[in-house]
Amino acid sequence: MTTYQEFLLTYKNGLPTAGAVEAVVADHKASAEYRTAIDADAYDHQQNVTITRYEKTMRTLTGAEVPDPFASNHKLPCNLFRRLNTQRNEYSLGNGVTFSDESTKEKFGEDFDTALQKVGYASHIHGVSFGFWNMDKLKCFRLTEFAPMYDEETGALMAGVRFWQLTDKHPLNMWLYTVDGIMRFVRKESGKPAESRDDKFTPYVGIVKKTLADGEELIGGENYPTLPIVPLWGSELKQSTLVGMRSGIDTYDLIRSGLANDLSDAAYIYWLINNADGMNDYDKAKLLNEIKSKHIAAAKASEGNEGVEGGQPTLSAYTQDVPHEARTAYLALIKSGIYEDFGGLDVHTIAAGATNDHIDAAYQPLDENADDFEYQVIQFCQGIGALQGIDKADCTPQFKRNRISNQMEQTQMVLSASAYLDDETILKHLPFISNEEVDEILKRRENADVERYRAQQEELAAQEQTEPSQEENINA
Repeated sequence: MTTYQEFLLTYKNGLPTAGAVEAVVADHKASAEYRTAIDADAYDHQQNVTITRYEKTMRTLTGAEVPDPFASNHKLPCNLFRRLNTQRNEYSLGNGVTFSDESTKEKFGEDFDTALQKVGYASHIHGVSFGFWNMDKLKCFRLTEFAPMYDEETGALMAGVRFWQLTDKHPLNMWLYTVDGIMRFVRKESGKPAESRDDKFTPYVGIVKKTLADGEELIGGENYPTLPIVPLWGSELKQSTLVGMRSGIDTYDLIRSGLANDLSDAAYIYWLINNADGMNDYDKAKLLNEIKSKHIAAAKASEGNEGVEGGQPTLSAYTQDVPHEARTAYLALIKSGIYEDFGGLDVHTIAAGATNDHIDAAYQPLDENADDFEYQVIQFCQGIGALQGIDKADCTPQFKRNRISNQMEQTQMVLSASAYLDDETILKHLPFISNEEVDEILKRRENADVERYRAQQEELAAQEQTEPSQEENINA
């Protein structure tokens, strides 16, 4: 990994060179973090690279090891990696985030919750992801497309190169992000040196002059006080979740695939023909073909040789039963261990009708990991807010965790305390109402109260017009 100080030493005439930028990308691709991120993407797409590369082999008479062309080779990768990471990410970010000051959420943009979910999920499977604040929108940079450069002394992110390439035959695009702005580089063909597309840094925020005659014109620009790219770590460990899960998932997939292969190899009937010593290979093949096609055949010896002691041939069908109980139980044990080590919730372990006490106990490991992850999200949001000049207190996110519960029990508990709570607090604590629905419900209730009050006032006014006054009653 290239550090920021090492990269600054490559500057010429105060500007970075194309060769140095390409070297940063090459150094990043050679790192262990990048290789782990590539494998994590494969597991995330339910493509277990371990069992994909696994081949059954056999030895020839000379002792050479060659692929076994006769053995079944089913490969059944599971989806545990994506399921568990999705559960951890959506548990904290599935309902979005809120802030104490409603105006803060507006400054972060309309699609902030969606972008934050993408950045959060990538931080789990890669260990870290990067959020680029592009004026009024948040963009997700994954570790497989962004080469970070950290400060040697503070460890802060100081610069980075975002790179992408459709195929090896297409150009390699590289955009350098620093505090001074953006510079673009490209390597058009493999084997040829990269070249710069810009002769200077481009500011992040452009200043536009509008005139009636000429329309819009870019007359300048300005940068943020710091690099507008903020890292989000998936946990305090700062490593991909694949590091701890890979061995368990590989074992689970290999045993499940091996069981399928054994069942496939044994899923046939083989026949033994007794008293058929006189039958040649052609007669045996003809007999089996008749059995498979007509499901009935007459077995007799070849002409001139009626078999052992003149007896007629007899057929006996045999099948194989593969022992699977031990492997099935071991698969369940491995799956349970993966959930426990990851800190995930296996919903099958919660009995129907369980009380909230039992449900809370099952959620305890997931809550502990969520506390760790949400602390990282808080620092991330504060970093994005600092780019806009927002105080830390105003850009500290609040989370509503996405969890199952005994909703009847929780609703009864909230309603029993409703006499001591205001309407907004009651709605926020009801399990079946999201944070976004609370404001709409309160507005509709307020509008309904206003309409009801107006109707009452109109009804009273109508009654005063139709009913005779007290003075008129006396005169009458």
